[in-house]
Amino acid sequence: MTTIPADEARKIANRLRRAQGQLTAVLGMIEEGRDCRDIVMQLSAASSAIDRAGFAIIASAMKECLRDDADGSSVEVADLEKLFLSLS
Repeated sequence: MTTIPADEARKIANRLRRAQGQLTAVLGMIEEGRDCRDIVMQLSAASSAIDRAGFAIIASAMKECLRDDADGSSVEVADLEKLFLSLS
């Protein structure tokens, strides 16, 4: 099992909080009947923030696995690959 280092976790959590705010804004825009182009633009920003958070989690896991490998532990590259591809 790989855990996310505290400094990386804080950055990822901040990114997800921004995405959460963007999603709240999208809901408000829909309820207000705003222009669909504005809604899609805001939704795209939220989606991008979520994707970046996912990539940051995977990158952190890869770094930790490489460190573990240096200590003689096994690296499950196939599992990391599945995680990475799940974001595409």
